[in-house]
Amino acid sequence: MRRLFFATILLFLSSSTNTVAQTNTTLQQQVQAIVSGKNALVGIEIVGPDGKAIVSLNNEQHYPMQSVFKFHIALVVLSEIDKGKLALDQPIKIQKEELLPGLYSPLREKYPNGGTLPLSKILSYTVSLSDNVGCDVLLRLVGGPNVVEDYFKKNIGHTISIKLNEEQQQGDWELQFQNWTTPQAANQTLASFYYNKPQLLSKKSHDFLWQLMRETETGPRRIKGLLPKNTVVAHKTGTSGVNKKGMMAAVNDIGVVFLPNGKPFFISVFVTNTTENEATNEKIIAAIAKAAWDHFTKKAE
Repeated sequence: MRRLFFATILLFLSSSTNTVAQTNTTLQQQVQAIVSGKNALVGIEIVGPDGKAIVSLNNEQHYPMQSVFKFHIALVVLSEIDKGKLALDQPIKIQKEELLPGLYSPLREKYPNGGTLPLSKILSYTVSLSDNVGCDVLLRLVGGPNVVEDYFKKNIGHTISIKLNEEQQQGDWELQFQNWTTPQAANQTLASFYYNKPQLLSKKSHDFLWQLMRETETGPRRIKGLLPKNTVVAHKTGTSGVNKKGMMAAVNDIGVVFLPNGKPFFISVFVTNTTENEATNEKIIAAIAKAAWDHFTKKAE
C-alpha cells in the first residue's frame, strides 16, 4: 500500500520539462525570462491546485537547504511528540554554552544566559524565526541529522541529504552543500505535509506546525514579496552567507500559497551559486511567485 501511495504522489507532483513547456508555455517563458541574465543557478518547481507540476526548471540539481531544513526537523520532532516520546509542554533546558555567538539566534538575544523553555517555544523560534540555536537543540532531541534524513526517506520516499547541524554547516562554507534537496522533493514534502498523506502527524501537531509556517517572519520579500497583502502563505526560507568571492550559496523559499478561491499552489525556489546581491536574489523569487499567482488567478476566472 505504501509503495502504491509513493507512486501516486510522485505521479501527482512530477512532470518533465518538455511537458511543462508544451502545456504552460506562457508561464514557463515568464519564469525563464525572470532568471535569464542573472549570475545565479535557480531551481524551480511550481505545482498547481490540480496537483500537476506546471513549471520545472533546473530540477535535477542538488541545492543547499540552509534553514529550509528546519521545517523538516520540526516535522520529525512533532512526529516524536505524537508517539509520546516528547511533549509540546516539555521543559527544555538550554545551557549558556549552547548559545554560540557565531549563530543567528533571536533566542540567544532573548535569553543571553540560557534558560528553560517549553518545547513548543523552541519550535516556534526555530521555524517562524529561523533560530539556529533552537534548531540544534531540536536535532539533539531527536538523535541528530541522520534521524531526520532517514525519516523522510522512509515516510515520503524521496532523495534528500541532511548530514549536519547548524553549528557545523555555518562553520565551513563547503559543508553546507551536504544538506541538500531538489525543488521537486521540497514540493513533495510540502504537499505530503499539507494533505497529511501518508498521515505524518496528528491533527493537533499538524495544525501547530501549519501555524508556525504561516507565522514565518523571515523572507518577507521572497514568495510573499509581490503577492497581494494578506495572502495566506505558509513557507520556510533558507539563506547562506557570502564567501570571499562574493558568492551566496543559498537564497531559498518553499511554501504553500492560497489563491482567492481558497485553493493552494506549491512553490519551491532555490537560488544558488549567485553573485547577485541579496535584494536581487529575493526579487527573483518574488517575481516567480507573482507570475504563478497571476497565472492561476487568471485561469480561475
